Amino acid sequence: MKWGTKYGAASVNRLYQMVQRHLFRPYRFLCFTDDPAGVAPPVEARPLPRVSFPPGPERGWNKLGILDQKQTGLQGTTLFLDLDIVIMDAIDCFFDHPGEFCIIRDWLRGGRKVGNSSVFRFEAGRHQEVLPRFHAQTADVLARFRNEQEYLSSAVQNLTWWPEEWCRSFKRHCMYVFPVSLVRTPRKPANVRILVHHGFPKPEEALRGACRSLGLRYTRPTPWLAPYLGLESPHE
Repeated sequence: MKWGTKYGAASVNRLYQMVQRHLFRPYRFLCFTDDPAGVAPPVEARPLPRVSFPPGPERGWNKLGILDQKQTGLQGTTLFLDLDIVIMDAIDCFFDHPGEFCIIRDWLRGGRKVGNSSVFRFEAGRHQEVLPRFHAQTADVLARFRNEQEYLSSAVQNLTWWPEEWCRSFKRHCMYVFPVSLVRTPRKPANVRILVHHGFPKPEEALRGACRSLGLRYTRPTPWLAPYLGLESPHE
């Protein structure tokens, strides 16, 4: 899904190319967006599902529209992927893993039953109650839940977590804390299939190196990301 100006069509096309390199079964790749300009075939650009919520900070509420089959027209097994992920190994296993609604167990929430919605899988047509419930209880949902993934984790029953090593956080599992981050290149997690760049840094920032919070949030350039972003041939 792509809305607003935070991500451009290049991010959609890059994600498609990563999927093309790492998914070895027939599939369709769809992008739900309010601006299809620049989205290259064979990506199928579709209108962004309508989700009503009051203006305020970006909290990902538009993602809830992916579960509304009347708007999306989706059929069958659906794997949702955020635009700021980096696919590093085959992802066929994400379609084969058992479970009704599979999602990352959020790294920042400890023992709480909260998913990270950067990568989740569901059967189209199920969970049709999630968006109508949000619309019927918007004020209560906004008061109780910080963002879309917290609400989703509460609204969907029978969550199944992906195996922990499949989806890793660049921020949590690759970067070093200050001041070690000033001298050490971020590490590459073992057995990772999808690297999630939630918040800072985004993939491009991690690749070239970036700094925030007066240096307390700093990452050295991470050249091992380049092959996965399609910038050079992967090294064996």
